[in-house]
Amino acid sequence: MALNISGKLFGGVLCNGNTFVRFQSVLATKLMYAEYGDPCKVVQKCEEPLPDIKGSDVLIRMLAAPVNPADINTIQGKYPSRPELPAVPGNEGVGEVVQVGSDVTDFCPGDRIVPLANLLGTWRSHAVLNSRQLLKIPKELGIVEASTLTVNPCTAYRMLKDFADLKEGDVVIQNGANSACGQNVIQLANIWGLKTVNIVRDRPKIGELRNFLKQLGATEVLTEEELRKTDLFKSKKLPKPKLGLNCVGGKNALEVMRHLNHGSSIVTYGGMSREPVTVPTSALIFKDIKVRGFWMTEWTKRNVDSPQRKEMFEELIKYMCEKKLHGPAYKMVEFQNFREALMNTMTIKGMIGLKYILDFEKC
Repeated sequence: MALNISGKLFGGVLCNGNTFVRFQSVLATKLMYAEYGDPCKVVQKCEEPLPDIKGSDVLIRMLAAPVNPADINTIQGKYPSRPELPAVPGNEGVGEVVQVGSDVTDFCPGDRIVPLANLLGTWRSHAVLNSRQLLKIPKELGIVEASTLTVNPCTAYRMLKDFADLKEGDVVIQNGANSACGQNVIQLANIWGLKTVNIVRDRPKIGELRNFLKQLGATEVLTEEELRKTDLFKSKKLPKPKLGLNCVGGKNALEVMRHLNHGSSIVTYGGMSREPVTVPTSALIFKDIKVRGFWMTEWTKRNVDSPQRKEMFEELIKYMCEKKLHGPAYKMVEFQNFREALMNTMTIKGMIGLKYILDFEKC
């Protein structure tokens, strides 16, 4: 018997009531890089036969996978996580179970999944993965939300949960507020009754961006120049922030720090300006400001099987299914046009603009 899946021919034998299939060959289309460098030059598209499915294996058909700035940095060789080369890029995505191995009981054909392990390589049409590396998700979860679940929503969730004892009415201030992570911070804070002061770079049509972030639940949206002049906190319109989130660095981070309440933390999780975070002595001595850093990959390594990780995913998925938490502003890019996604993510567009998501539907 032959099964035709997304235009690829698979040979095999059905058994046990259509539960398992032994495939003779599966031809997957994937992106690969054999050396670090300019993603537009070193990433190439190729095909490969996949291995036979064994006991705990699951054959996945990828549906969509985002291109994140961290993916670009990894291909460039500038990221702390370095896969063995040659490697398939991509750390996030959503797929559909095609077939499962004989020992797999938690997944069935047709289930939606997201890969959980780091550096699995999601920029491919199909993959054979161990069932322990997968999380089953509800089918009603949107493709964009599912494909971007494991990085930015989780980063926003952990930073809001782990660095301050925030209560309803407390204020969080963040820069890079229109980034994918920033959008999640706004929405989660709004769900939990927190207020947010959101800093963005000035630009044409700044009003449209303000409206977009306000619709997500932002309390205030200020440009960098407006932040320097604001009297939001001196006038007591808002309490001083108990938490600052920084993905920009440089003078912008310094300005965010200046407005923090005594004893608060500023958490750095990115450095888009490529300028260092400078901390005034007075902030440490007289305001007891705590300067912290956060990397989702490292948190995951320490919490692979923790109850906190399970609770986080359950809560985020619940919010998404209830339409309280939405995916980032995005553009779907056909897999064959992957260089468009690479080029745009390498610019400021991919950091604080649209999220470019590879679409495998026509692969």
